[in-house]
Amino acid sequence: MRRKTPLTLAAALVAAGALALTACSAGSGGSTGSGSSTGSGQTAVTVALTGAPVNLDFTKTAGSAIPQALMTNVYEGLVRVDQSGKVVPLLAKEWKISEDRKTYTFTLQDGATFSNGEKFTANDVKFSLDRVKKDWTTTLKAKMDVVQDVEVKNDTEVAVHLSHPSNAWLFDMATPVGAMFSSTGVADLANTPVGTGPFTVASWKQNENIVLKTRDDYWGTAPKVKEVTLKYFADATATTNALRTGDVDAIVNLQAPELVDTFKDDGKFTVTSGTSSGEVSLSFNNRVAPFNDKRVRQAVLYALDRQAIIDTAWNGYGSLVATYATPTDPYYVDLNAKYPHDPAKAKQLLKEAGAENLSITYTVPTRPYAQAVSEIVVSQLKEVGIDVKIQSSEFPAVWLDNVFTKHDFQMTTVLAVEARDLLTVFNNPDYYIGYDNAKIAPIAAKADAADEQGYISGMQEVQKQIVDDAASGVLFLFPNIVITKSELTGMPKNSIVESLDLTGLSWK
Repeated sequence: MRRKTPLTLAAALVAAGALALTACSAGSGGSTGSGSSTGSGQTAVTVALTGAPVNLDFTKTAGSAIPQALMTNVYEGLVRVDQSGKVVPLLAKEWKISEDRKTYTFTLQDGATFSNGEKFTANDVKFSLDRVKKDWTTTLKAKMDVVQDVEVKNDTEVAVHLSHPSNAWLFDMATPVGAMFSSTGVADLANTPVGTGPFTVASWKQNENIVLKTRDDYWGTAPKVKEVTLKYFADATATTNALRTGDVDAIVNLQAPELVDTFKDDGKFTVTSGTSSGEVSLSFNNRVAPFNDKRVRQAVLYALDRQAIIDTAWNGYGSLVATYATPTDPYYVDLNAKYPHDPAKAKQLLKEAGAENLSITYTVPTRPYAQAVSEIVVSQLKEVGIDVKIQSSEFPAVWLDNVFTKHDFQMTTVLAVEARDLLTVFNNPDYYIGYDNAKIAPIAAKADAADEQGYISGMQEVQKQIVDDAASGVLFLFPNIVITKSELTGMPKNSIVESLDLTGLSWK
């Protein structure tokens, strides 16, 4: 059951004005013509977010802020992921898989066009997928390594040949690496996106807002609103204030759950709490002492009362998962019982490792979830004899440079929002946590090439190995708390992939 945050902690969080994670969205606000103040016939919505993108090119800039705003709305893929986590058609109206499961033949939608007027054809599919390998610079490009070649059969039919069967590939096509581009529309992606989606970027002011206009020539079902403004705020308190005053129309992925109750009994607003793909991690640097010792990593996990962390730090919102797999993943297995709260066991492991009276540094990014959990983690670890020093790290710039790029940390917390990122994190020894993937790599490879049941069982085996190794912990699965004006409908409840789908928004 959800328990309320103590008032003292709630007040502290609000007063801190903590920044939200780049990848998270939070709130919306009225701009030109938006908000209930406009009365009937409203055609605009303003959505307030935290963590503004530094540019609009996710092919060269990592993070979720850009695809959150642009995927599904401006850019589309051949497929998309629905609210249940299922892959469904988008620019491809259907597809067939060869008997050897190495060729996907897509039949494309009729009449789809890019916002620059160019017709969308199979040649654009080939251009887009080839471009991932040649021109993308983010680590996401590795998701297309399995593509051997792309065969254009005619304008509306394209065959993608894989080097080996891959269960993960079709889902990956619903993420940013599957976005379709026009060869005539990639000259200035950082400022001028060109996609097949129902919206275009009408204007963009860095750190302030992105204004999306509905296309009159969209190939599919047109949105019921004419304009959506994504407005970026410094913190969650500012978004809730904006919603209260009528300047904004919705808050998505609220970063201050202690404020939710002030809206729940107010008929002017609708509050929902869905799930997400975001794990609030307790990440260990497996390369360096003391976390190069499995017993120390396990001791930390035994020392934590994760439900108490959820109840105290995040007002009871969120759920428990053991690693980077979520209940919407087809291969999810519940491994939460592996590390129950057991301080005695933690002390025993520390003694066996010769790590009693341990002192470590905990690098905490300047984000509300990280600040909320860090003091509780420190307190719980102190109970088993681990002295933890918090080192604040400005996010994203400093944290990304020191922790993610240079691997200069012992323990950290971050909200990892990429969907189905289990292998991204753990099947690459060069990733920032430095986990030795020698055991899981062959299991993961075999699972990816197996039939559906083999994929599920293999990925569950991967999870069990990762959890047994205590490669890194997950404090909780981040909730998607959404608050909207009661007249606004169509805001997605769940955040399964990075994109914030705005295409269903409408006013009652």
